[in-house]
Amino acid sequence: MVNKVLLVDDDRAVREALSQTIELADLEPVVAGSFIEAKDHLTPDFSGIVVSDIRMPGRDGFFLLDYVRGLDPELPVILLTGEGDVPSAVRGMTGGAFDFLEKPCAPRDFLAVVEKAMKTRAFVMENRALHREARKGDAAARVLAGNSEVAERLRESCRMAARSGAEVLVTGAPGAGNSKAAEVIHLLSAAAQRPFEKRSAAGLSPETLEQAFATADGGTLYLDEIADLPQPVQFTLLQLLETQPATRLIAGTYRDLAAERDAGRFHPDLYWKLDMMRVRVPALSERPEDIPILFRHYVRLACENSSLPMPEIPQGYLQSLAARDWPGNARALMSEAMRFTMGLSDSEHPEEEPGLSEQMARLERGILVTALEKHQGRASDAAKALKLPRKTFYDKLTRHGVKPEDYRS
Repeated sequence: MVNKVLLVDDDRAVREALSQTIELADLEPVVAGSFIEAKDHLTPDFSGIVVSDIRMPGRDGFFLLDYVRGLDPELPVILLTGEGDVPSAVRGMTGGAFDFLEKPCAPRDFLAVVEKAMKTRAFVMENRALHREARKGDAAARVLAGNSEVAERLRESCRMAARSGAEVLVTGAPGAGNSKAAEVIHLLSAAAQRPFEKRSAAGLSPETLEQAFATADGGTLYLDEIADLPQPVQFTLLQLLETQPATRLIAGTYRDLAAERDAGRFHPDLYWKLDMMRVRVPALSERPEDIPILFRHYVRLACENSSLPMPEIPQGYLQSLAARDWPGNARALMSEAMRFTMGLSDSEHPEEEPGLSEQMARLERGILVTALEKHQGRASDAAKALKLPRKTFYDKLTRHGVKPEDYRS
């Protein structure tokens, strides 16, 4: 319920008078005498609006407005100005204020603006709630498990790719789950009710590729490891993309497709066609905090497929899994979950656990990768976000074998 009014004014008499007006309108006043007090009440899901005086000692109303805009651009801020202070009002509206009122203002005029802002906020909060509910049940949330920022960015990338309708290139390390991401994109797309056809690119001929397009029949055709597509078939694929646009192509690769293009092994026109929309599936080393969640998810799926009860998974075992290296990524973790489900995994005595220094190194690598992903491979911005000197940041990247260019979109 949207019913709170955060009232910020250093004048106690003004706070008390406006607070009483707010209470009489069956709203909940939250009073603060400064920016420092006000910011403790503010979150992106604050269920109300902000009313703030402009002229305050220290951080003024403009500073509060900028802070709120950075926190949640859709949170209405009403500014209170001195009588006849038009320049301040103009500055506030230009800066994104919802409205402004001159002091002193009549209760009726004050409440009219407050109620208008409340309706706007209620509409925003309702839409967000509906959006969250919808996303809880969509294919990205159901299939692509994980609570990390990296996992959420993957889900968002799949959603964006699904909406675009364009060809998609899915990249990721071996075993990361490229085909699963491709299937999620299909399930989120307008063609979700049409077929999802999956083929290995390596064994295709012009004839079998045409058959695959026909089988997909206006749905989605996923070609696994597109770098292995024979060169004569690459020409056929280009032609089919022009002549059969109703069928959408999603291509997956674990290789550097740009390098294949530069080496003359991959058709440049096809490369640029596929590179229009790219989704990168992260390796498990980039999100170790998701490993216990993914493992439970895979065990649950294995139990459902085998009609077995969900076993108890020791917390210590989950911790040991999170600390291990997974060069096979999701595929290897899925196999481990299957062995655990069938009672073939020694959960009491897992593989030799890495020492503290190795665990810390993996954690540091994950933080570096997350920063680079967040800033689209811009190393300087990532270093600044982590509060590291650029040289130190680059030294760490070298130590962990991380290349900024791998995270540029």
